[in-house]
Amino acid sequence: MRAALSKKEERDLIASVERGEWRPVKKGEKQLQHFREAARETLRKDARINIRLTKRDFFNLKSRALREGIPYQTLVSSVIHKYITGQFASQNG
Repeated sequence: MRAALSKKEERDLIASVERGEWRPVKKGEKQLQHFREAARETLRKDARINIRLTKRDFFNLKSRALREGIPYQTLVSSVIHKYITGQFASQNG
């Protein structure tokens, strides 16, 4: 995934829109529906796993999630997703 746009990129994009350089896409509604469905499928959480952790790891997991301001299940899901998609950055290097 690409990092967020830089401030310059954001300004250039806004200027481009304001100059009227953007045009509607033909069959846009059909594509939009396709992307909506893809997003729904991506966000649907329809599989469960059970794992066993040490009490210490579970406590640390819940503490980390609390600091992040998210439920611990969401944190676990995010870490697994990032690992599987190659987005997980190792702290060791």
